[in-house]
Amino acid sequence: MQKADKVAELISKCLQARDMAYCPYSHFPVGAAILTADGAIITGCNVENASYGLTVCAERTAIQRAVVEGHRQFTAIAVTCDVKDRFVGPCGACRQVLVEFGSNWTVYLTKPDGTYKETTLGELLPLAFSPEDLAKK
Repeated sequence: MQKADKVAELISKCLQARDMAYCPYSHFPVGAAILTADGAIITGCNVENASYGLTVCAERTAIQRAVVEGHRQFTAIAVTCDVKDRFVGPCGACRQVLVEFGSNWTVYLTKPDGTYKETTLGELLPLAFSPEDLAKK
């Protein structure tokens, strides 16, 4: 697939994942789709819990699924929610989880109509704490 086709597929899959969200408390569905270095697309949605702190965001669900499937290298993520008038990024916790697997990701912040803003994880989480920092003394 060409890059434009892969981006379109990534956007489409994150929108589909949003439709699967389990969010009976916030009513704020979120979908994510991660592009692995070998071209696979892994999706996730937010899954809420009555014990609010146990809720898992869409981005972390997608990362966890990808790791279970043996992926450790990623090139992009698309994230969407139901906010129509602006682009919404991942929460701080999700940004930190994503940077565990590198800061050189393309991030597609996606509106419900499929329009998106392209940015990078490095721009969303500058001066991040990462695994490399643990090796420095």
